[in-house]
Amino acid sequence: MHTTTKKSLESKLQQLKCHFTWNLIAGDESLDEFEDKVFNKDVIQNECTATMCNLSAYVKHHRGQTEAALQCLEKAERYIQQQHPDQVEIRSIVTWGNYAWVYHDMNQLEKAQAYLDKVRQVCEKFSSPYRIESPELDSEEGWARLKCTRNQNERVKVCFEKALEKDPKNPEFTTGWAISNYRLDNWPAQQNVIDSLKQAIRLSPDSPYIKVLLALKLETIHENQGKELVEEALREAPGVTDVLLSAARFYYKTHDEDRAIQLLRKALESLPNNAYVHYYIGCCYRSKVLRIVHTRETSCNGNQEELKELAIKHLRKAEETKEMLENSCSHLAGLYAMTNQYTKADYYFQKGLKKELTPDLKQLLHLQYGNFQFFQMKCEDEAIHQYMEGVKIRQRTKPKEKMTNKLEKIALRRLSENESDPKALHIMAFLQELSKERQQAAKDSERPVFPASLQAEGNEEW
Repeated sequence: MHTTTKKSLESKLQQLKCHFTWNLIAGDESLDEFEDKVFNKDVIQNECTATMCNLSAYVKHHRGQTEAALQCLEKAERYIQQQHPDQVEIRSIVTWGNYAWVYHDMNQLEKAQAYLDKVRQVCEKFSSPYRIESPELDSEEGWARLKCTRNQNERVKVCFEKALEKDPKNPEFTTGWAISNYRLDNWPAQQNVIDSLKQAIRLSPDSPYIKVLLALKLETIHENQGKELVEEALREAPGVTDVLLSAARFYYKTHDEDRAIQLLRKALESLPNNAYVHYYIGCCYRSKVLRIVHTRETSCNGNQEELKELAIKHLRKAEETKEMLENSCSHLAGLYAMTNQYTKADYYFQKGLKKELTPDLKQLLHLQYGNFQFFQMKCEDEAIHQYMEGVKIRQRTKPKEKMTNKLEKIALRRLSENESDPKALHIMAFLQELSKERQQAAKDSERPVFPASLQAEGNEEW
């Protein structure tokens, strides 16, 4: 094919509505992170089989596995024919667009053109060569973005709203719109979000996943209908992973860790090596351990040791499978410290600090490691170092406040013993400089705002 023709082909490809033109991978996101997020982290809407096949093709193509990508697109075509026999053409436009991109990148330009022709034949019925406005295409883009992006939920919502403008009673579009509303909503739940979930259930009464999402929202406003909805969903879909994981989250939030663990173990049957499922199970066991410790239930001491072992087992499995998990190392370090396995605790603290963490999580880890050095290892100098490293991070949080107070107490105690103590004087100078920075920050803000996730040390949210 001549160069001019190839350029013309590339121009047509850019007009398509498909995964290759939606910019699904964020600019700072690796392909590994993207694939993990799509296929492991958020298991939602198992019935979106054609969507998942197209996403699989998109990832495999980016990995250079072009034959595997083509096989995924063939599966997507079969699912469309099975699930939408009366809308095969319009529903296939995205898949055909993906075919065209894959064949183009394989330099099989005639095959790429053949799939462009298939798209054109459909689009020309709507007086457009390669790009049309269609609720089905808006919905497909919405589902793809829902699986791929946590930071584009506004865009997801717009996709489903556009689809609903043309077909306001469509159950599929309403469900996608309700899920995007759910993700955009903050605690406590807003009534319009609850209403959108109820509307999705009315149009799709056999959508157990939506029932669990509604239960989670009702729980935030202390409505008592949540448990009934969750159990109803589990009866309707006893082995569906998205329902199991969301239901487990509900029971974890309502402090029924035993039921959450039961559901997560059921999910493991179909996802035996999923790092997140092991992580959530470990968090449940850890939560049970912390409750025993905080309530000082001496009658549970024997059981506590078994719970610690189970928490460690699953958290280690999660960390070994997927090292990018943010909290697995800090949880493991804390559990090993509780079992007096200080060498292992120190290893996981250091490993955690090497990860790319958000500023608030990094501060929390410095606080925990400093406490470990101070109380367990009796190494005050290393504790001071950890507290100072945490305080240097420019983020106003509760852990930062705690580390500042700890440094001040240590410095004042040391100065009371030796007014020329160089370490104490260094700490005081450091805190004085910090105080100046705070005064400057106070001019920009009337009061500090602490992330909700860190208002209670050790709080989990998954």
